Amino acid sequence: MREVIIIGSGPAGFTAGIYTARAGLKPLLIASSVEIGGELMKTTEVENFPGFPDGLQGPELMANFQAQAERFGTEIMYEDVVEVDLKGEIKIVKTGNGETFEAKTVILATGAAYRELGLPREKELSGHGVSWCATCDGFFFREKTIAVVGGGDSAMEEANFLTRFASKVYLIHRRDTFKASKIMQDRAMANPKIEVIWNSEIAELKGATNLEAVTLRNTVDGSTKDMDLDGLFIAVGNDPRVWLVENQLELTAEKFIKVEGRSSKTTLPGVFACGDVIDPTYRQAITAAGSGCVAALDAEHYLMNH
Repeated sequence: MREVIIIGSGPAGFTAGIYTARAGLKPLLIASSVEIGGELMKTTEVENFPGFPDGLQGPELMANFQAQAERFGTEIMYEDVVEVDLKGEIKIVKTGNGETFEAKTVILATGAAYRELGLPREKELSGHGVSWCATCDGFFFREKTIAVVGGGDSAMEEANFLTRFASKVYLIHRRDTFKASKIMQDRAMANPKIEVIWNSEIAELKGATNLEAVTLRNTVDGSTKDMDLDGLFIAVGNDPRVWLVENQLELTAEKFIKVEGRSSKTTLPGVFACGDVIDPTYRQAITAAGSGCVAALDAEHYLMNH
């Protein structure tokens, strides 16, 4: 019987591990078999995490998180959770390798996943010109013509990063204004390799085995035109990973896990949630880490009172 099981390994999960381990709760953190470290593993320069005035790489930051969690005794398992039963006083967690664990409390830090455009052949062309990760795939598009779809900070960051490799980067947005922060917009607009295509959306992906072109649809007048492209990077947001618990916990209207006020308390006793899986608004490493701290303290207090 475990005191605490943490599901997820981004800034929220590892911070929860640090705090619960320091409290002597001997947490088991089930990190995932392939996506250890969360979205920051796909990020290049992290400039806004306090304590690192010169910035550092996303994977380096997450390695620091993990080392600190392990230093205090967090047990990390590189497996995927495939099923949970959280309704009883004893929580049941099952992993893909067939193991079953019991715990008095569970902290959910499952994060959010890249959102797709929902186009035919999108999955088929993934890895063949269509990507959701500039830092993973940008190298393959040296001196190529590519496009980024989106209007938030992530889209601006992707577009700027990709200019290191591509000869031309189009930034396609379905509206006539961006929702990105001003500093990120200014960086993108000042980059001579980036050209913005306003009021447009991708209507079709074209190419036999690799992406060769896209059809653009004007969102104002409905007209269409084809554009030759070697690569398309999709940066239109993320969806919370709630499939494990959507039939057991109450969710918000946006399908994030609902928590009580500023706490991490879900609608089930002994179950806490933190990080991007509860946050549709801020979605920063620092807010996720703070949220992981809240979840750890809430779990500790729960265990003290039960």
